Amino acid sequence: MDRILRDSRAWGLMLAATLTIMSNATITPALPGIQEIFADNPNAELLTRLLITAPSLIVAIVAPFAGALVDRLGRRGPLFTGLAVYAVAGTAGLYLQSLEAIFLSRLALGLGVAAIMTAQSALIGDYFTGPERGRLMGYQLAAVNFGGLIFVMTAGFLAAGNARLPFLIYGLAVPMFPLLWWLLPEPDRGPGSDAAQAATAMGEPGWPMTVAIMATAASLTFVVFYSVPTQLPYHLVEIGLEDPRYAGEVMASMMMAAALMAVISGWVRPWLGRIGTPVTGFVLMATGFWTVAHAVHLPMAMLGTALIGSGLGFCMPTFITTALNAAPAKRRGLVSGLVTSSFFLGQFLSPIVMQPVITYWNYRTAFTFGAGCFAVLALILAVTLKRRPPPTVDSPARAH
Repeated sequence: MDRILRDSRAWGLMLAATLTIMSNATITPALPGIQEIFADNPNAELLTRLLITAPSLIVAIVAPFAGALVDRLGRRGPLFTGLAVYAVAGTAGLYLQSLEAIFLSRLALGLGVAAIMTAQSALIGDYFTGPERGRLMGYQLAAVNFGGLIFVMTAGFLAAGNARLPFLIYGLAVPMFPLLWWLLPEPDRGPGSDAAQAATAMGEPGWPMTVAIMATAASLTFVVFYSVPTQLPYHLVEIGLEDPRYAGEVMASMMMAAALMAVISGWVRPWLGRIGTPVTGFVLMATGFWTVAHAVHLPMAMLGTALIGSGLGFCMPTFITTALNAAPAKRRGLVSGLVTSSFFLGQFLSPIVMQPVITYWNYRTAFTFGAGCFAVLALILAVTLKRRPPPTVDSPARAH
């Protein structure tokens, strides 16, 4: 067994990460029911859809500031404050009596998610070094995908009984609070400690540029990638796969592939390097988008989403790992916040960028366009990172 998995702190970090997947996905099956509950509200159609994107927008805006607070105040304070906000704001939809109030609670949920994600990402940089960070990010993405499957399926079951019940799932933050309090200690920053010594390091030469490249690549990746959950169900209907279960099957194929490849990517990253790993991911996603665009039956669509998930499993851990490895320890919170912000900004912008392509052409063209975008991103990232100073933390000799 990988020695990381024998470290209780790793399990605590993975548990914290699984909560963040629910910020958007959990209430998706409940949206039609919520709209029906508030049918007398003239803005119900718009507001119910904004319930999904509202947390992403807030995380994109707030995460860099949350990261700066994490650097200034320590990791645990923002983390557990975020958990408390998450539990209160996330479950508010159970009892709030207006759609506008629920929308405001979703904005508050974004504050909690921003604090949790930035603090736990900074703790990865504090607790682990070099290739171990990459492997843990892979395990974490796998946990997030498995958690997403379980939470969304549970939400669908609950929504069948009452559209408000999926909000109850956010209450998982309550029992997690004491568990994470025990599993995730504040890193020692006293005189002579390893953390204190690391804090004096200046990071790689030109580390702000490396962080900016990773944040930009992450944002552009999610602008294109998020067309899968937002547009693929309509594309399936267009090609004759109208049963909603088909959409669930192709999404499950993507999540399972992402979970598997996220684990594998942590082990192969020391050999592929910080250039080869994300470029491999972009090539896989380009192939997957092209396959989805030309799919004519369910197995081909599932193959396409599996390739997309595999590519995401290579790319997503690399973005945050490369940024953390490049930055000095005293800036890990800020760096985590910037990359977190880029993920959610891409999610928020995705429908705005992709919908015009669909409107003027069709879904097949939109997914073909996505394939071309990922091919171009692979080329640009390879050229850009090749000009950066070579890192020392990702060499195979340091892998465990």
